[in-house]
Amino acid sequence: MAKVRARVDTKKLFIDFRYQGIRCREQTLLSDTARNRKQLETLIQRMEAKMLVGDFDYAEFFPGSKNLKKLEDAGVLPKNGEGVLGQSESDTPLFADFADQWFLESKIQWRNSHTRNVESILASSLKPAFKDKRVGEISKPDILAARNKMARRKGRGASGLMAPKTINSHMTILRMILTEAAERFDFTNPYLNIKPLKQQKVHIEPFSLNEVEKILETVREDYRNYYLVRFYTGMRTGEVDGLKWEHVDFEKREILVRETLIHGQTEYTKTDGSQREIPMFGPVYDALKTQYEATGKLSKFVFCNRLGEPLDHNNVTKRVWYPLLEHLKLKKRRPYQTRHTAATLLLASGENPEWVARTLGHSSTEMLFKVYSRYIPNLTRMDGSAFERLIQSRVIENDKEVGDETE
Repeated sequence: MAKVRARVDTKKLFIDFRYQGIRCREQTLLSDTARNRKQLETLIQRMEAKMLVGDFDYAEFFPGSKNLKKLEDAGVLPKNGEGVLGQSESDTPLFADFADQWFLESKIQWRNSHTRNVESILASSLKPAFKDKRVGEISKPDILAARNKMARRKGRGASGLMAPKTINSHMTILRMILTEAAERFDFTNPYLNIKPLKQQKVHIEPFSLNEVEKILETVREDYRNYYLVRFYTGMRTGEVDGLKWEHVDFEKREILVRETLIHGQTEYTKTDGSQREIPMFGPVYDALKTQYEATGKLSKFVFCNRLGEPLDHNNVTKRVWYPLLEHLKLKKRRPYQTRHTAATLLLASGENPEWVARTLGHSSTEMLFKVYSRYIPNLTRMDGSAFERLIQSRVIENDKEVGDETE
């Protein structure tokens, strides 16, 4: 009888069964969850039903499986039969076909936004790059050539071309597909010793506290609370746009970050670490109380349009944010700089970096010091002055002790 088991190393599920007396294991990309196990158990029921009536087609259920060759050699399946694939690289499935199969098996684990992103990467970059190639025939030079071609495509990088970060994200998907294919069809993974492209250091441009106050004094009245919350909590765009009243706890004075808004739909936050509680700093409590009077009965969303629908951040950026900066003669900066501003102000005020990291939804303090340190050395005394004072105090103490001995 077929069983659903999990691999010890990867925790991925596989089907373990006997066919015509031969033990077969078919790997999947599904994680070991109750839902995924139930999905495979349903597949097993279909398999066993067909085996019972002698209508089981191994290649139909597991196209491209390396077990097909083993079954051929054992005489269970006819050699060179229709749909039978061997282990040679030329007999592996076309990249586009396997990529589609990998996508269907994997997407159950992803957020909707990531699913759309991967689907776009496959359609726009990877499948066109390897459309005539079988997965086992793709070589390291083929991979590097595809990456070089991406680097010449138009994009949103500083040079007007595809940014290294974007290229790396595309290549990560390719690496995952080829790694799985190499394991399933038993060939050497060509994606070996290929390092990600170097990315330029992120340069942030936070606003000063004076600039923040000037912005909040000048912005349209119906958007003042919105930008105040952004500046003083550091919430990501999707988090503040997707904030619902059910996640605003006035009694505890906390904002509960539980969802993010992407393409007009709310879904789980970016990471588990992004699930957090943010204190209502300073005027945030009053701003949200005022906002409740405006939208509390109109919509489940804290910030919404006149129809009660969540804000369209692209529309708000073009109609409100950029015109405001131009009016104030401030340098044009993306709204995301409100998050960077909150981080620098929190750190500059002397707050504990670990607490700041949790408040912003970072898993560690590493990014804080990597990205924000140069903006805060004087205000947080991260300039060696504390060490200098310690040394000087010791020198004074020693001089005093010498003086006491000579008296």
